[in-house]
Amino acid sequence: MNLFNRYYRGVRLVDIVATAALIALITSLYFGKTIAGGERTEIAQVERQIEDEQARIRLLRAEVTHLENPSRLGSLSASHLGLAPIAASKETTPDGLAVALQKAPVS
Repeated sequence: MNLFNRYYRGVRLVDIVATAALIALITSLYFGKTIAGGERTEIAQVERQIEDEQARIRLLRAEVTHLENPSRLGSLSASHLGLAPIAASKETTPDGLAVALQKAPVS
């Protein structure tokens, strides 16, 4: 007997197989789209997190730039540590270092 001509309870067997295959395809397509939608949501959340982290990095870089400002560091060192730039009269040449070491007290 031919598969196309075989009947089961008044319905051709090929129609039953085709309907079952169609239902399986529809179900797999539905689950696939559902999973893809969930992954799209997760991707959007990760992208938002990346944007937030990039904004935080920009903020921290601006803060580091402010904290490393030479004029700010100079004023802090002068006010808290009593440090100041070296006067021109205290500068020496490399040859003068030997003389300065001989004059320095040994501790």
